[in-house]
Amino acid sequence: MGTQAAPPRGATALRSWLLPLCLAGALTAGCGGVSGAGAGHGAAPPSPRTTSPEELCARIVAHWSRAVLDGDTYGDYQSMGLSNGQYEILRRVVATARTVKRREGAAAAEASIDRGARAGCADRYRRGGAGKGPWQ
Repeated sequence: MGTQAAPPRGATALRSWLLPLCLAGALTAGCGGVSGAGAGHGAAPPSPRTTSPEELCARIVAHWSRAVLDGDTYGDYQSMGLSNGQYEILRRVVATARTVKRREGAAAAEASIDRGARAGCADRYRRGGAGKGPWQ
């Protein structure tokens, strides 16, 4: 077997940015076409959707509220990935859900968690979101 020649000077640098560029181009080209019922009829591909801060807050607060209500967590807001403000919403949501669960059952408590998380997070972000510190 023979020895391989060293790559030309600059070839490694070229490969370091060429591969991501080619992948991005391939992904973009692959996503441009429309398939299914709208194909060939001038239908535009769907726009990308981002999750709003309010929706993300409501999802995470509802998730952890269920875990706290069921006793599956010890309640450390930092390990849950919550800010202090989100944890305050969680505490209110869980307190309400516990009362609802005793009176009306688990299904009503689940619905209460969803409503409370959405309302609390909408109110929080209506006022501009987190405070000055990263924990708020």
